[in-house]
Amino acid sequence: MCSENLIITKHCIIRQNKVIIDGKNDFSIDSDASFPDFIRAVYRNYKISYQKFFKMDNLSKLGFITTELLLQQNDFLNSYKNDEIGIIISNSGSSIDTDIKYNDTIKDKANYFPSPSVFVYTLPNIVIGEICIRNKIQGEGTFLISEKFNPDFNYNYIKDLIYKSKIESCICGWVDFENDKFESLLFLVEKNHNKNNKNINFEPKNIRELFDIN
Repeated sequence: MCSENLIITKHCIIRQNKVIIDGKNDFSIDSDASFPDFIRAVYRNYKISYQKFFKMDNLSKLGFITTELLLQQNDFLNSYKNDEIGIIISNSGSSIDTDIKYNDTIKDKANYFPSPSVFVYTLPNIVIGEICIRNKIQGEGTFLISEKFNPDFNYNYIKDLIYKSKIESCICGWVDFENDKFESLLFLVEKNHNKNNKNINFEPKNIRELFDIN
């Protein structure tokens, strides 16, 4: 099987208080708005309904919302069994945003108030867990840490999983949140069943072009 048999069927970018879906600027608010204000505005604009969202940490909210937008208005979830969908996500800072917040609750012995609701998010793969719970996904789930998004590594890793029949499709990309700076680049990878002529061959060069990665 050659790489041309795998295609990117949808992609979504969230950064600089903008939502870009399949290359189209779909939603934005004032660039000076805080992340909490922005992500709540996205949640409302796309009529997402999931009460657990409001308890999530920033990293999970970012990954969750990006995935919700990927899965809206398509039949991706209905096209595969629960264990045929994988999620492969990476970032540079792990769960550092929440790690710092949790550390603030335990570093002062005179003011020691560890929070279980914060502690639960001190692992980056909780993002994947939240997405899987919401969408009943049971396939391969891996969170990778790298200095920057690596299309070549992700291409080879995901291609290997699919060609070895570990999964049939994948939600993959980059979800990063650190020091109030955030960026999410997620896309759907599927086998090419001639879905439509707008699909993009799944290969590193095309991933770089889609997300403007040097």
